[in-house]
Amino acid sequence: MRKYTNQYFDGERPLFAETNADIQGTTFGTGESPLKESCHIHLTDSIFTYKYPLWYSKHVKVDHSILETMARSGIWYTHDIEINDSAIQAPKIFRRCSGITLNNDHFSDAKETLWNCQNIKINNVQANGDYFGMNSENIYVDHMNLIGNYVFDGAKNVEVHNSTFVSKDAFWNCENVKIYDSTINGEYLGWNTKNITFINCTIESDQGLCYIDHLMMRNCRLLRTDLAFEFCSNIDAEINSNIMSVKNPISGTIHAHSVGKIILDPTKIDPSKTAIVTDDKASKKETA
Repeated sequence: MRKYTNQYFDGERPLFAETNADIQGTTFGTGESPLKESCHIHLTDSIFTYKYPLWYSKHVKVDHSILETMARSGIWYTHDIEINDSAIQAPKIFRRCSGITLNNDHFSDAKETLWNCQNIKINNVQANGDYFGMNSENIYVDHMNLIGNYVFDGAKNVEVHNSTFVSKDAFWNCENVKIYDSTINGEYLGWNTKNITFINCTIESDQGLCYIDHLMMRNCRLLRTDLAFEFCSNIDAEINSNIMSVKNPISGTIHAHSVGKIILDPTKIDPSKTAIVTDDKASKKETA
C-alpha cells in the first residue's frame, strides 16, 4: 500500500485512479477531481478544498477529515464508502452512490445531499439543509438530528430510530418507512406516501399525515396537529394524546384521547369506513 503523509496536492486530478493508498494529514487544494476513479483508499486527518474529490471511486474510508465549502458535489457515482468523525461543509454530497456508511459526522450545509443513493447507514449524524436523502433507497438511520425541509422525499425502504427532524414536507412520496422513538416537527408530514409506520413518536405537523395509504401509528403523540388524516386510507392509529382536528379520512381506525373537531364530508368520503374512537366522549363532529 502506498502512503502519503502530510502532503499538499494542487491542480486537477493529482491522484487520478490511485489504488491501495493510505493518505494521512494531506490537503487537496484548488483543482478538480483529486481522487477520481480511485480504489481502496483510506484517508485520515485530510482536507478537500475544491470540487468533485471522490467521483467514480470504490472502497473508500475517510476518518477525521474535512470537506470544505467548495468541495461541493464531492462524492458522486462512488460505491462502498465509509465516513467517520468528519466535518462536511459542502452541499450536494453523494449522488447515485451505494454502500454508504456515515458515523459521527456533521453536515453544516446538507442541501441536496444523498440523492438517488442506495444501501445507506447513518449513525449519530447532524445535518442542516433542504432535500436531504431524495429518492434514495434502503436506508437505516439511528440518532440523526436534521434541520431542513423535504427530508427523504421519494425515499424507499427507510428505517429510523432515535432521531429528530425539523422539516416541512418530511417523508413525502415515500414507500415502506418505519420510524421509531423519534420527533418530527414540520407541516404537511408524509403526504402521498405508501406504507409508513410511526412507533413511540412525537409529531407536530399542521395538516400532517394526509394522502397516505397504509398508515400505522402506535403510542404516538400529535401536538398541535390539525386537519390530520385527510384522504388517508387504511389507517391503524393509536394516538396517546389529543388531536386538534381530523378531516375526511378515507378508511381505517383512529383512537385518541380526544379529537377537538371531526370533519366528515360525505360528498368526498364515506364516513362509515373510518372508526374514530376517543376516550373523551366530548369530541365534536361536523358533517358537511
